[in-house]
Order: sequence, then C-alpha cells, then structure tokens
Amino acid sequence: MSFYDDLNDHFRELHADTAKAIESLPNEALDWMPGPEMNSINVLVVHLAGAEHYWIGVALNEPPARDRESEFRTQGLSADEVKAHLVSADDYARQALARFSLPDLEAVRQSPRNAKEFTVGWCLTHALKHTALHTGHIQLTRQLWGLWKFP
Repeated sequence: MSFYDDLNDHFRELHADTAKAIESLPNEALDWMPGPEMNSINVLVVHLAGAEHYWIGVALNEPPARDRESEFRTQGLSADEVKAHLVSADDYARQALARFSLPDLEAVRQSPRNAKEFTVGWCLTHALKHTALHTGHIQLTRQLWGLWKFP
C-alpha cells in the first residue's frame, strides 16, 4: 500500500465519520448553530469539502475556483445533499491522489488565494488536518443538538 492509498483511507474514514454523525438528524438540526459565531453542520460539511478540494487541487497545480465565503452562508440542505458533498469529496480525493508519486511531495505549489508557496506534502496534510478538525466540530455539534433539543 502506498502513502497516497493510506492518505485516501484517512479521508474516507473522516468522511464516513461525518456521514455517521448526521445520520437520522432532521433538516432543522443540519442548519442549527449551537451559539453565536459558530457554524451549522451544513456549513461545516460544505466548507470541509470545499477546502479539501481546494488544497488537493493546489497540490495538483490545478486549484479550483472557489467562493469560500459562500460556504459559510449554506442553508437548507437535506441529509442526502450533505452526504452528496462527502461522496464528491471522496471521489475527488481518490482520483486526485492516484495521480501523485512520492517525489511529488517536495514539489512547490502556489496558492492563488494569497500567492504563498507550499509543498505538495504540506497541501495534502493540511487538507487532511482541516477535514479532521471539522469532522470533530460536526460530531460535537451533533452532540450539542441532542443536549439542546432533548435536555
């Protein structure tokens, strides 16, 4: 198994953990925000998928167009629509990671957002770290919803 297979497995596991966290939640819960300046599950999933696609795309030297700010205005998605974002992220990661080799990890890429330079290794591990962070946020939001709705 290669490094990229392992990395892809981590992305898939995080996406599966996220999908499990939203199982059986009503649409109301997906848009619920636990407090001021906190994000809903809908926002977190759309942002997670957008950021993951962006950073893997930067690593490929094919950064996608992205409206990051709109990710934080996401509302009204159903559980199936949220899960579709996770499936799309899985598919993109699998296809993209298959295109890399180990020497690529040291290649330098530039983020179009701020013109900073990053190695491919940094871009890919940042994408994984960011996905893991927001998976945890989603899991906590799910738990807080249960406490708020059913004290």
